Amino acid sequence: MRDVILMPTYNESANIVSMLQTIFSLHPDISIMVIDDNSPDGTAGLVRGLQSTYPNLTLLSRPAKDGLGRAYVHGFSEVLKFPDVGKIIIMDADFSHDPEYLAHLLMASDEHDVAIGSRYIPSGSTVGWEPWRKSLSTAGNIYCRTILGLDIHDYTAGFVAMNAAKLREVDLGKLNVSGYAFQIALKYLLSRAGARFKEIPIEFKNRRGGESKLTGHIIFEGIIIPWKIKFQT
Repeated sequence: MRDVILMPTYNESANIVSMLQTIFSLHPDISIMVIDDNSPDGTAGLVRGLQSTYPNLTLLSRPAKDGLGRAYVHGFSEVLKFPDVGKIIIMDADFSHDPEYLAHLLMASDEHDVAIGSRYIPSGSTVGWEPWRKSLSTAGNIYCRTILGLDIHDYTAGFVAMNAAKLREVDLGKLNVSGYAFQIALKYLLSRAGARFKEIPIEFKNRRGGESKLTGHIIFEGIIIPWKIKFQT
Protein backbone atom coordinates (compact mmCIF):
# COMPACT_ATOMS: atom_id res chain seq x y z
CA MET A 1 0.00 0.00 0.00
CA ARG A 2 1.17 3.53 -0.79
CA ASP A 3 1.49 6.42 1.63
CA VAL A 4 0.57 9.75 0.03
CA ILE A 5 1.30 13.26 1.28
CA LEU A 6 -1.11 16.01 0.24
CA MET A 7 0.52 19.43 0.32
CA PRO A 8 -1.55 22.51 -0.61
CA THR A 9 0.38 25.53 -1.89
CA TYR A 10 -0.19 29.17 -2.69
CA ASN A 11 2.91 31.28 -3.29
CA GLU A 12 5.33 28.79 -1.75
CA SER A 13 8.19 29.23 -4.23
CA ALA A 14 10.53 30.12 -1.35
CA ASN A 15 10.01 26.73 0.28
CA ILE A 16 8.60 24.11 -2.07
CA VAL A 17 11.78 22.81 -3.70
CA SER A 18 13.73 22.33 -0.48
CA MET A 19 10.67 20.84 1.23
CA LEU A 20 10.14 18.23 -1.48
CA GLN A 21 13.83 17.40 -1.66
CA THR A 22 13.96 16.96 2.13
CA ILE A 23 10.94 14.66 2.24
CA PHE A 24 12.14 12.44 -0.59
CA SER A 25 15.60 12.20 0.96
CA LEU A 26 13.98 10.84 4.12
CA HIS A 27 11.23 8.75 2.49
CA PRO A 28 12.18 7.96 -1.11
CA ASP A 29 9.21 5.60 -1.60
CA ILE A 30 6.52 7.99 -0.42
CA SER A 31 4.17 9.73 -2.87
CA ILE A 32 3.49 13.46 -2.76
CA MET A 33 0.67 15.38 -4.42
CA VAL A 34 1.16 19.15 -4.43
CA ILE A 35 -2.18 20.95 -4.73
CA ASP A 36 -1.48 24.40 -6.13
CA ASP A 37 -4.13 27.13 -6.36
CA ASN A 38 -2.61 28.91 -9.39
CA SER A 39 0.20 30.55 -7.41
CA PRO A 40 1.37 33.68 -9.24
CA ASP A 41 4.92 33.21 -7.93
CA GLY A 42 5.56 30.12 -10.07
CA THR A 43 5.24 27.43 -7.40
CA ALA A 44 3.63 25.00 -9.85
CA GLY A 45 6.45 25.42 -12.35
CA LEU A 46 9.02 24.55 -9.71
CA VAL A 47 7.10 21.38 -8.87
CA ARG A 48 6.93 20.38 -12.53
CA GLY A 49 10.68 20.86 -12.75
CA LEU A 50 11.18 18.22 -10.08
CA GLN A 51 8.84 15.58 -11.49
CA SER A 52 11.48 14.03 -13.73
CA THR A 53 13.70 13.55 -10.67
CA TYR A 54 10.93 12.26 -8.40
CA PRO A 55 8.51 9.92 -10.21
CA ASN A 56 6.25 9.76 -7.11
CA LEU A 57 5.61 13.52 -7.27
CA THR A 58 2.35 14.71 -8.82
CA LEU A 59 0.83 18.16 -9.25
CA LEU A 60 -2.85 18.98 -8.96
CA SER A 61 -3.27 22.44 -10.50
CA ARG A 62 -6.38 24.39 -9.57
CA PRO A 63 -7.60 27.49 -11.42
CA ALA A 64 -7.65 29.96 -8.52
CA LYS A 65 -7.08 30.45 -4.81
CA ASP A 66 -10.11 28.78 -3.24
CA GLY A 67 -9.25 28.05 0.37
CA LEU A 68 -7.37 25.33 2.20
CA GLY A 69 -10.44 23.17 2.80
CA ARG A 70 -11.51 23.01 -0.85
CA ALA A 71 -7.93 22.29 -1.91
CA TYR A 72 -7.71 19.36 0.48
CA VAL A 73 -11.14 18.00 -0.45
CA HIS A 74 -10.12 18.10 -4.13
CA GLY A 75 -6.91 16.27 -3.25
CA PHE A 76 -8.74 13.68 -1.13
CA SER A 77 -11.17 13.03 -3.98
CA GLU A 78 -8.33 12.42 -6.44
CA VAL A 79 -6.18 10.25 -4.17
CA LEU A 80 -9.05 8.10 -2.89
CA LYS A 81 -9.73 6.95 -6.47
CA PHE A 82 -6.71 4.66 -6.10
CA PRO A 83 -7.31 1.46 -4.08
CA ASP A 84 -3.61 1.02 -3.28
CA VAL A 85 -3.47 4.13 -1.07
CA GLY A 86 -3.07 3.08 2.56
CA LYS A 87 -2.33 6.31 4.41
CA ILE A 88 -2.89 9.96 3.58
CA ILE A 89 -0.77 12.60 5.26
CA ILE A 90 -1.59 16.31 5.21
CA MET A 91 1.08 18.93 5.93
CA ASP A 92 2.18 22.45 5.08
CA ALA A 93 4.90 23.31 2.56
CA ASP A 94 6.60 26.02 4.62
CA PHE A 95 8.62 23.84 7.06
CA SER A 96 6.37 24.67 10.02
CA HIS A 97 5.78 20.92 9.88
CA ASP A 98 9.24 19.36 10.08
CA PRO A 99 9.59 16.35 7.73
CA GLU A 100 11.64 14.64 10.46
CA TYR A 101 8.34 13.92 12.26
CA LEU A 102 6.87 12.01 9.33
CA ALA A 103 8.33 8.71 10.52
CA HIS A 104 6.74 9.19 13.94
CA LEU A 105 3.34 10.01 12.44
CA LEU A 106 3.44 7.01 10.13
CA MET A 107 4.44 4.71 12.97
CA ALA A 108 1.63 6.02 15.19
CA SER A 109 -0.88 5.56 12.38
CA ASP A 110 0.01 1.86 12.13
CA GLU A 111 -2.11 1.22 15.23
CA HIS A 112 -4.48 4.20 15.07
CA ASP A 113 -6.76 5.55 12.34
CA VAL A 114 -5.52 9.11 12.79
CA ALA A 115 -2.14 10.36 14.06
CA ILE A 116 -1.89 14.06 14.89
CA GLY A 117 1.29 16.09 15.19
CA SER A 118 0.34 18.00 18.32
CA ARG A 119 1.67 21.24 19.80
CA TYR A 120 -0.44 21.00 22.94
CA ILE A 121 0.56 17.79 24.67
CA PRO A 122 3.66 17.28 26.85
CA SER A 123 6.87 17.84 24.82
CA GLY A 124 4.91 19.63 22.08
CA SER A 125 5.59 23.33 21.44
CA THR A 126 5.48 26.29 19.09
CA VAL A 127 8.56 28.32 18.11
CA GLY A 128 8.70 31.82 16.65
CA TRP A 129 5.07 32.80 17.14
CA GLU A 130 4.00 36.20 18.39
CA PRO A 131 2.34 36.04 21.85
CA TRP A 132 -1.07 37.01 20.42
CA ARG A 133 -1.01 34.17 17.91
CA LYS A 134 0.04 31.59 20.48
CA SER A 135 -2.72 32.78 22.83
CA LEU A 136 -5.27 32.68 20.02
CA SER A 137 -4.32 29.13 19.07
CA THR A 138 -4.28 27.87 22.65
CA ALA A 139 -7.64 29.43 23.46
CA GLY A 140 -9.12 28.16 20.19
CA ASN A 141 -8.20 24.58 20.97
CA ILE A 142 -9.63 24.81 24.50
CA TYR A 143 -12.80 26.26 22.95
CA CYS A 144 -13.11 23.35 20.48
CA ARG A 145 -12.40 20.75 23.15
CA THR A 146 -15.11 22.23 25.36
CA ILE A 147 -17.75 22.29 22.62
CA LEU A 148 -16.98 19.07 20.75
CA GLY A 149 -15.85 16.97 23.69
CA LEU A 150 -13.26 14.84 21.90
CA ASP A 151 -10.10 13.74 23.67
CA ILE A 152 -7.95 15.80 21.29
CA HIS A 153 -5.65 18.60 22.45
CA ASP A 154 -4.74 20.06 19.04
CA TYR A 155 -7.93 20.35 16.99
CA THR A 156 -6.37 22.89 14.63
CA ALA A 157 -3.26 20.81 13.87
CA GLY A 158 -2.54 20.56 10.16
CA PHE A 159 0.08 17.78 10.33
CA VAL A 160 -1.98 14.60 10.30
CA ALA A 161 -1.68 11.01 9.03
CA MET A 162 -4.94 9.17 8.31
CA ASN A 163 -5.99 5.68 7.35
CA ALA A 164 -7.40 6.03 3.83
CA ALA A 165 -10.07 3.43 4.52
CA LYS A 166 -11.38 5.51 7.43
CA LEU A 167 -11.29 8.71 5.37
CA ARG A 168 -13.45 6.97 2.76
CA GLU A 169 -16.18 6.78 5.41
CA VAL A 170 -16.29 10.59 5.74
CA ASP A 171 -18.76 12.67 3.71
CA LEU A 172 -16.33 15.08 2.04
CA GLY A 173 -19.25 17.33 1.11
CA LYS A 174 -19.44 18.37 4.77
CA LEU A 175 -15.90 19.78 4.62
CA ASN A 176 -16.82 22.99 2.78
CA VAL A 177 -14.71 25.14 5.10
CA SER A 178 -11.20 26.60 5.05
CA GLY A 179 -8.26 27.34 7.33
CA TYR A 180 -8.35 26.10 10.91
CA ALA A 181 -12.07 25.36 10.57
CA PHE A 182 -11.25 22.66 8.02
CA GLN A 183 -8.88 20.96 10.44
CA ILE A 184 -11.51 21.03 13.19
CA ALA A 185 -14.26 19.67 10.95
CA LEU A 186 -12.05 16.92 9.51
CA LYS A 187 -11.14 15.57 12.94
CA TYR A 188 -14.73 15.71 14.17
CA LEU A 189 -16.09 13.89 11.12
CA LEU A 190 -13.37 11.24 11.41
CA SER A 191 -14.37 10.74 15.05
CA ARG A 192 -18.01 10.32 14.01
CA ALA A 193 -16.79 7.59 11.63
CA GLY A 194 -15.27 5.78 14.61
CA ALA A 195 -11.64 6.80 14.13
CA ARG A 196 -9.10 6.05 16.86
CA PHE A 197 -6.78 9.01 17.47
CA LYS A 198 -3.19 9.29 18.64
CA GLU A 199 -1.38 12.58 19.28
CA ILE A 200 2.39 12.75 19.10
CA PRO A 201 4.35 15.82 20.24
CA ILE A 202 5.96 18.08 17.65
CA GLU A 203 7.83 21.35 17.71
CA PHE A 204 5.90 23.65 15.40
CA LYS A 205 8.14 26.32 13.89
CA ASN A 206 7.15 29.57 12.23
CA ARG A 207 7.24 29.40 8.44
CA ARG A 208 10.67 29.76 6.80
CA GLY A 209 9.67 31.96 3.88
CA GLY A 210 6.66 33.60 2.28
CA GLU A 211 3.70 35.13 4.08
CA SER A 212 1.21 33.74 6.59
CA LYS A 213 -2.24 32.83 5.22
CA LEU A 214 -4.01 33.68 8.51
CA THR A 215 -6.89 36.14 7.98
CA GLY A 216 -9.79 37.53 9.98
CA HIS A 217 -12.20 35.36 7.99
CA ILE A 218 -10.27 32.21 8.94
CA ILE A 219 -10.39 33.18 12.63
CA PHE A 220 -14.13 33.93 12.48
CA GLU A 221 -14.86 30.66 10.69
CA GLY A 222 -12.92 28.81 13.38
CA ILE A 223 -15.23 30.30 16.03
CA ILE A 224 -18.42 29.30 14.21
CA ILE A 225 -17.54 25.86 12.85
CA PRO A 226 -17.51 23.83 16.12
CA TRP A 227 -21.16 24.74 16.75
CA LYS A 228 -22.09 24.22 13.10
CA ILE A 229 -20.62 20.75 12.73
CA LYS A 230 -21.88 19.64 16.16
CA PHE A 231 -25.50 20.33 15.27
CA GLN A 232 -25.39 19.41 11.58
CA THR A 233 -23.70 16.01 11.82
